[in-house]
Amino acid sequence: MSRPPFPPFTAETAAQKARMAEDAWNGRDPARVALAYTEDSHWRNRAEFLEGRAAIEAFLTRKWARELDYRLIKEVWAWQADRIAVRFAYEWRDDSGHWFRSYGNENWEFDQHGLMRTRFTSINDLPIRADQRLFHWPLGRRPDDHPGLSELGL
Repeated sequence: MSRPPFPPFTAETAAQKARMAEDAWNGRDPARVALAYTEDSHWRNRAEFLEGRAAIEAFLTRKWARELDYRLIKEVWAWQADRIAVRFAYEWRDDSGHWFRSYGNENWEFDQHGLMRTRFTSINDLPIRADQRLFHWPLGRRPDDHPGLSELGL
């Protein structure tokens, strides 16, 4: 199995890889998203450590059951060879209707087939009011004309 573009990355292919990841995560399909990672992928997400696709899929299933109306934007921060660093923000609400904007950074490492073998993520959650939300597109893929993080001042 492979997921182009492949390393070594350029500015263009790193941005393409980040947008592909953003689109997949906004689709909120844990099984589909997990296929972008190696069978033995290693993750650190907040204080949780995961290994392998099955663990990733289970994690994402729990995540999106808890983080409702999830909308995400990713932006490349840096890239080199087989690694990409992105920053991101996503908005979501809990089951009692409280809204949050979560900010973070991810460090990615890919194998030669374009599958992510390592993902380190740091995230902070900011409670926001509903009228402070910035991500208003219909659930799913962010429209191409919707501003990114830099354009939104995030």
